Amino acid sequence: MRVAVRIDRLRQPTRWEDWRFNIAEVVLDDGLFGGEQRVLRDDGHCTQWLFPDLPVSLHRDEAEGYYLNLSSGSPVWFVMWRVHHADPSLAWPEIVTLSYNEAGRWLDAQERVDNCPLDAPVRDALQDYVDANYRPEPKKRKRPASFVAPEDRR
Repeated sequence: MRVAVRIDRLRQPTRWEDWRFNIAEVVLDDGLFGGEQRVLRDDGHCTQWLFPDLPVSLHRDEAEGYYLNLSSGSPVWFVMWRVHHADPSLAWPEIVTLSYNEAGRWLDAQERVDNCPLDAPVRDALQDYVDANYRPEPKKRKRPASFVAPEDRR
């Protein structure tokens, strides 16, 4: 599937920040947004950028991450985004995923990751995918510690 990401940029939201970016929205992109990034609105204080045509792929080996996202109670899109090193007033989404585990790996790598709520049709389709492809690993029996008295073992 393909998605479009809207990033809002605020100019000097506090006296300590020149710019603040917010992943405002992620929506399915069925080709209506075109293929080029563009400014939707700029009032001098807030600029809204649209980044269309970003791919989102589902992989069987990430099924546990999708399951964890769905079972969190508030399923979300995870967006890894970057700020231009030479011009900190520019930012863009790099990758979008539905996997909780993949987003965790990005965070471990010190990447910027934000999320947006997942809409019902995508949530339902993701649930169908998880139902078809996710099988939890069976729990392994833990051997009792031989140095603990049997009545103290749990």
